[in-house]
Amino acid sequence: MKTSHTILLVEDSESMAAVYMGYMYAEPWQVTHVRTGQEALDILGQAPPDLLLLDLKLPDINGMEILKHIHKESLPVSVVIITGYGSVDMAVEALHLGACDFLEKPFSANRLLVTLKNSLEHRRLSTLVHDYRKNFDRQDFQGFIGSSTVMQGIYRIIESAASSRATVLITGESGSGKEICAEAVHRLSPRRSKSLVAINCAAIPRDLMESEIFGHVRGSFSGAISDREGAATRAHGGSLFLDEICELDFELQGKLLRFVQTGTFQKVGSNHMENVDIRFICATNKDPWQEVQAGHFREDLFFRLNVIPIQLPALRERGQDVLLIAKKFLELYSQEEGKKFKAFSPEAERLLLENPWPGNVRQLQNIIRRSVVLNNGEMIVPSMLPPEIYNIPSSPVQSGLEPMDRYANKNTSVRSDATTPKDSDAIMPLWQVEMDAIEKAIRLCGGNVPQAASRLEINPSTIYRKRARYKQMPDS
Repeated sequence: MKTSHTILLVEDSESMAAVYMGYMYAEPWQVTHVRTGQEALDILGQAPPDLLLLDLKLPDINGMEILKHIHKESLPVSVVIITGYGSVDMAVEALHLGACDFLEKPFSANRLLVTLKNSLEHRRLSTLVHDYRKNFDRQDFQGFIGSSTVMQGIYRIIESAASSRATVLITGESGSGKEICAEAVHRLSPRRSKSLVAINCAAIPRDLMESEIFGHVRGSFSGAISDREGAATRAHGGSLFLDEICELDFELQGKLLRFVQTGTFQKVGSNHMENVDIRFICATNKDPWQEVQAGHFREDLFFRLNVIPIQLPALRERGQDVLLIAKKFLELYSQEEGKKFKAFSPEAERLLLENPWPGNVRQLQNIIRRSVVLNNGEMIVPSMLPPEIYNIPSSPVQSGLEPMDRYANKNTSVRSDATTPKDSDAIMPLWQVEMDAIEKAIRLCGGNVPQAASRLEINPSTIYRKRARYKQMPDS
């Protein structure tokens, strides 16, 4: 059975309204008829229909005023105009205000039905597009920033997984957002009102890890001077996030397996079995299956945890997301530091996009903050970015104190041929020898400044700074 649509017919003529409603009688539509514009406005204000079949000539209000009201309030209503002979110009104006179509009197039943069906189908497709953009074209989501296709897929998995009790296993490189993902799963779940308790399995000594998870009783080991609740008890009714799960001691993995399977555990030094209601969320920057094959991680625990896997992409796999994230950090840190930075130069954006980002979002975040803190201006240019953006380690040579700086204010010109005669008794100024070497390296590297800088063993920002300085110098 077809889904019923609601249609509001606004027609002051009772006889014509009866004819139109007769045309629509066999269709699965709920049709309501009113005679005046005010009645139509009242219904629009309470429960807008799917479609409005509107006569422009009404006894109290001009139909155009109703259409303007719909346009102004952005009401989700499709409008088909009924107009008499000689009013086509007015109907065209109505189309500019958002009407879907118009019918010129007199019209047949077939003409009416085709127009209404087309308008309703247009409405359906528009709703689908709107929902798609709302749900699948997001630039940010629960702490994540990014509109790439791969991230849209991650957002949908998180939304689907959040309502479940199933265990989630998040994998991804360091700095890719595993903790943000865990927080998003918990925040969207029915357990959001309870705690998300996080434990980093790589940051706690093995001897203390069991106590951290399950707690202990007084006297259970040296230093246990009182009873202590573990993460399992604190997470009751909420979620337990075990980060870097592959670092968990192999023996303790067996106890965790029983805990995940039964929801019961014993505190260290206790004979009393406790029961809790917990949603498990785990994460690792390793490949858990490779850890299983290497004998470092229990296979049965892996299968117990890997119910809903979420593989977070590396930043280098997210395309233009790099710039979205960088601009967000630039705005945030400029505001925090009282700076005026508003954008990146095109060359700086290119460098950001070409960087492999081994440290992922965390590395990008640190670089943007460092650039903001150590510089001033309205635009981040390549010379403001730190050496690591070029994958070149810092060295004394890259400190910006090269010999050429001593000659920065001399009124001399840069040679354009970028060549230095090998067999010549002429003594060239040091700054010109250095500049010739730089220009030659850039030419031999096909114009790739970072590559030329790498071959010269200097920071690319030094090249940008020196070239800009000498372009501003007058010819001798």
